Amino acid sequence: MTSTGIRLHAPAPGWSISADVIVVGSGVAGLTAALRCEAAGLTTVVVTKASLDDGSTRWAQGGIAAALGDGDTPEQHLDDTLVAGAGLCDEEAVRILVTEGPDAVRRLISTGAHFDTDDGGGIQLTREGGHHRRRIVHAGGDATGAEISRALVEAARARGVRMIENALVLDLLTDADGRTAGVTLHVMGEGQHDGVGAVHAPAVVLATGGMGQVFSATTNPSVSTGDGVALALRAGAEVSDLEFVQFHPTVLFLGADAEGQQPLVSEAVRGEGAHLVDGDGVRFMVGQHELAELAPRDIVAKGIMRRMQEQDAEHMYLDARHFGADMWEHRFPTILAACRANGIDPVTEPIPIAPAAHHASGGVRTDARGRTTVPGLYACGEVACTGVHGANRLASNSLLEGLVYAERIADDIAAAHAGNGLHARVPEPVPHPEKPAYPLLAPEARFAVQRITTEGAGVLRSADSLEKAADHLQRLHSEARAALAENGKTAEPGVDTWEATNLLCVARVLVAAARLREETRGCHWREDRAERDDTQWRRHIVVRLNPDRSLAVHTTDTADFPPTRHHQRPQEQNK
Repeated sequence: MTSTGIRLHAPAPGWSISADVIVVGSGVAGLTAALRCEAAGLTTVVVTKASLDDGSTRWAQGGIAAALGDGDTPEQHLDDTLVAGAGLCDEEAVRILVTEGPDAVRRLISTGAHFDTDDGGGIQLTREGGHHRRRIVHAGGDATGAEISRALVEAARARGVRMIENALVLDLLTDADGRTAGVTLHVMGEGQHDGVGAVHAPAVVLATGGMGQVFSATTNPSVSTGDGVALALRAGAEVSDLEFVQFHPTVLFLGADAEGQQPLVSEAVRGEGAHLVDGDGVRFMVGQHELAELAPRDIVAKGIMRRMQEQDAEHMYLDARHFGADMWEHRFPTILAACRANGIDPVTEPIPIAPAAHHASGGVRTDARGRTTVPGLYACGEVACTGVHGANRLASNSLLEGLVYAERIADDIAAAHAGNGLHARVPEPVPHPEKPAYPLLAPEARFAVQRITTEGAGVLRSADSLEKAADHLQRLHSEARAALAENGKTAEPGVDTWEATNLLCVARVLVAAARLREETRGCHWREDRAERDDTQWRRHIVVRLNPDRSLAVHTTDTADFPPTRHHQRPQEQNK
């Protein structure tokens, strides 16, 4: 794999430091990888876009899925995951997840995470959609992510892991052989290093989280702008399955025009017995699936959207009044506070809900050790596509995936370092380009990208809506390129223009893949192609960026991923 040569328009680095490993992101995946690399004696630098605990992990309410309960087994967890993934999970990747998962959770506990326990001191387990067993470990009732983040941040600080906070990573550095040589980054505000700089290292781990901000309404924090996927594409890496964006069925409805991060109402609320009802109080999921409200998320989201269409309604309701005040206050204090802050009391009234963008099942394509198609570049967590989630993520598998695959990445880097598989010295990156290779969008383009993607590639998609979205996105892309080519002008470099440009990059790939997949599968719902087509589409869509900024798109021959070191490609379709 060779680099595209494309980089964001940014000043040349004005400072640099060196390390053995760079971890980009400070959620469960990033900090787990960093701690394990440090424990192996590797000099590790963690770069995070905001503060250490300000990523997606701390917003996770439900918990971590693992076969820890009596009578539960990894095989049962595997079966539930494969069903949710709608025929596109990589079975070996899932088997790794479910077999290594329980011990990974135990190691997280030994790191300092405190999970809720029963009266006998055992770990308390709950149930969520798609699971046939109670296997969800949780903390603080509905504050699991916050507890995991607290424990990992404290452990990283205690170990003295070097941190660079408030830093947006811009692009991957590579050496003359196309191997990873570090990253460029911009540090915001005052600090030891300000402005654009570089961290040089032979191994980079992307753990940048999701891309939910590509839609107008999402459960993702404002920092989730697809930076890791966009960086990987510019570096020449392959991404896969980006059309599969999971829309969480139960997000607090704040109005049809609400934008940005929306409060999540955890699936665990349904796991404890809450009911989905319409405006007349009818439980519309009963009879649609054997698990009713606890069906996999794509099925529940579709059920909600269908009922909304039938009744010309803007939202449905989640009714948990029968919980009573005591259960709400002790089991779901975070959700209770969020509802009351928005004028809704779930103790006495149903909660208005509607689906919103939540989790990307696709991302930067990796193998079982987290290696991407660019030597020395790894990815884990939501930015990665390991093959675990297939066409739809099973509830609470994401935190487990971050744990398991971050550990595997750290072990691979340590083994390569010990065996001199990585450069004994820090590699020399190719020079910073004098001219901007990728035009920047104006800050306001962010909202245009979000509106286009929401309208054309939201929960409901069709050939017509996707074609319109692709045309609008291409126009934004072409106008920025034309302005750069004609007069050398581009938007002023800065966090808001870099983020808008990254969002456009990932939106183009998402829409291109969704247009190509002419079927309904998992969380990809085509109104004009309502049936699942295993004969033609039980395979993955893989995309990479060409040096001329066009997209090279191809499908795999089977549902299995080809090896990331595979250099002979199927015939590609340029888009």
